[in-house]
Amino acid sequence: MTGAAVSLAVLPVVMLAGGLPIFVVLLGTAAVTLVLFSDIPAAALHQAMFGSLESFALLAIPFFIFAGELMARGSVARRLVDLVDEGTGPVRGKIGLTTVATTTLFGAISGSAPATVATVGRLMLPTLRAARYPDRVSAGLLASAGTIGVLIPPSIPLIVYGVAANESVPRLFAAGILPGLLIGGLMSALVLLQTRRYGIRDGRPFHWDAFAIALRRALFALMPAAIILGGIYGGVFSPTEAAGMACMAAAFIACFVYRELGWRDLLACAERTAFLTAQVMIIVAAAGVFSWVLTINQVPQNIANWIAAAGLSPILLLLLVNVALLLLGAILDPIAAILVVTPLLAPVMAAAGVDLVHFGIVMTLNLAIGLLTPPFGLSLFVAQGALGLPLGTILRGAIPVLGVQVLGLAIVTYIPALSTTLPAMLFDQPIN
Repeated sequence: MTGAAVSLAVLPVVMLAGGLPIFVVLLGTAAVTLVLFSDIPAAALHQAMFGSLESFALLAIPFFIFAGELMARGSVARRLVDLVDEGTGPVRGKIGLTTVATTTLFGAISGSAPATVATVGRLMLPTLRAARYPDRVSAGLLASAGTIGVLIPPSIPLIVYGVAANESVPRLFAAGILPGLLIGGLMSALVLLQTRRYGIRDGRPFHWDAFAIALRRALFALMPAAIILGGIYGGVFSPTEAAGMACMAAAFIACFVYRELGWRDLLACAERTAFLTAQVMIIVAAAGVFSWVLTINQVPQNIANWIAAAGLSPILLLLLVNVALLLLGAILDPIAAILVVTPLLAPVMAAAGVDLVHFGIVMTLNLAIGLLTPPFGLSLFVAQGALGLPLGTILRGAIPVLGVQVLGLAIVTYIPALSTTLPAMLFDQPIN
């Protein structure tokens, strides 16, 4: 093993163990390896860093974050909850099913797992308690809200994967819809089982008048999601353009239709968006440098050659990759993990005959499950802060949810048609 390979393998582990931020770990490892084990001028480090940010698709990220911030500050989530609640009918587990459906809708607006957990969690916990759901059940359900939101478009991790793997973002958005709905369906089945176990009866009769009122109140709240999905799949907008239009719609709705936000609120949303965008982009830049150093040292090629020599079947290869990604997702932020791992695994998967759009969904779902997995699952800590519940209660509630989501991961992994059917139907050729 060369000195560069040792540096790339050992330094990240040491720096992570030292508690350094992920962007420092990636950038520091790349810089040390480049200076000590390469003849390439150090100026190339800066070029690779800024070059990794030169992607039109990445412009969608601040737009989606801003739209999500605008919607989270107003009554959008409450209106969506009321719409789903009135439309569910006299079903046992009504409140739990409303929670699952609302997180799906809100995830399609915000594109952010933590935002979905925090916003919907604060709204739904009192309602779940009033319906006599145990706190651990409520906490597990609400903490897992981000998993569906990460898959249902718009999805910031899918945008990042599209840039890292040079894959079409619209195709990835289309590919995430059926797997996202599958996870939502499995979560709904879990809710029905838990309501029977705990004897919860929270259904009530369906009334057309109440549903019509809730639909009228939520009609504008659904508009950003309609613009994003309709614009992209109707061929009107690129994902970046759709994100910009969604921002304009969200600002107009919040300020002039619902009249809930003023100029100070808009500025606060913009400040928050700038902060979150900077967090994402600094990781993108550092990971771009790290991936470039991996490539010039032929690490991806060596891994691909090793796997080819091992003669692993696609089924076994996907199983091993899933296990590795689940472990990685438990310690790394999804965006950082995607940017680091994609250059390593994409060539391997392509050589094994795995569709890279399908693999993007598998990777994103793995890392979304990691948001709910100790020791560093972000959704666990967001839920703890938003719900005010002990971390132990949230962890106990998360265990059955993790089991259901891992089952969904297995289905998505080994039935590629779930990820590839919609992109094939909607697009005749790749759209960049």
